[in-house]
Amino acid sequence: MRNAITRGGTPSAPGTAGPSSWRRAALAALLAAAAWTAAGPARAQDPYPARPVTILVGFPPGTATDTVARMLGDRLAQRLGQQFIVENKPGAGGSIAAGLGARAKPDGYTLMIGASAPQAINPHVYPNLNYDARKDFAPIGLLTWLPYLFVVGPDNPAHNLNEFLAAVKAKPDQYTYATTGVGTTSHLVTSVLLSKAGARMIHVPYKGSSQAQTDIVGGRTYATFDTMVSSLALVKAGRLKALAVSTPERVASLPDVPTVAEQGFPGFDMGAWLGLIAPAGIAPPIQEKLAAEVNAVLADPAVRDKLADLGAQVRTTASPAEFGALMKTEYESWGKVVRDFKVKATD
Repeated sequence: MRNAITRGGTPSAPGTAGPSSWRRAALAALLAAAAWTAAGPARAQDPYPARPVTILVGFPPGTATDTVARMLGDRLAQRLGQQFIVENKPGAGGSIAAGLGARAKPDGYTLMIGASAPQAINPHVYPNLNYDARKDFAPIGLLTWLPYLFVVGPDNPAHNLNEFLAAVKAKPDQYTYATTGVGTTSHLVTSVLLSKAGARMIHVPYKGSSQAQTDIVGGRTYATFDTMVSSLALVKAGRLKALAVSTPERVASLPDVPTVAEQGFPGFDMGAWLGLIAPAGIAPPIQEKLAAEVNAVLADPAVRDKLADLGAQVRTTASPAEFGALMKTEYESWGKVVRDFKVKATD
């Protein structure tokens, strides 16, 4: 048998590869490694979102925050081709969800519905929050403004806000009012109204709107100031009676319900905002993309009409920076209300 001869005359054992084969194998390995390295950045730059996105909501199902979050999530899913899954984490006026959101990975796959309570009120009410509302979140975009309705049970004899307040003032600390929790917008709006009226009621905090409203319908508590989104259907069904709306003008969905300002409290204008936020550190391109998609969803006439029917007023911001400035202003103004009324988590 003839010996295998490599170029250069150096013999090699039969059945083994010579140096030329080794070179070819090494070159192939290098090319494969280069291809893998080049593919890495491409995978890292996959279009966002490449998998389902979670939206944290700090309040129970059926609340205004939850309703708006689910509508937004459905529309974003249609536009972006991935699921946007609403995950309810109620408690402490939205602070439980805020803490989870603050600690989430800032990759765009955990978002949160920011709201007046967890972002602007709770930091002044709860002394040991596990998040910093001013540092731990990145703004994306404003979603809605939520008018509040003052409602009582269907059998309550009061026909308007002043009749109800007259009854309360005749029996100080004998009537109870429900809210969605200590330090929530519901609590503070009611506190401001009672202070202006010189009336005293007993505060009964609940974990959400549905429980509070059930007890009002059943006569176990007397009144609540809650969002129109949470209250409107029950008012239209006759299960709750609306005595006043918190906005300066009457709302189109309940044109016969007068404002608080009309009933002897000029300048009364209170409500809550909802917006989409992310953990601080989110990549600016993802932040900007989400902001543009949110505004595109809210520009849809069908979405605006549906939110209006629910009692929410669509409001948007031109950029994440504009929304961030609004959040800062809200933080400062609600802090003053909390200090003025000495609201504490133990109330």
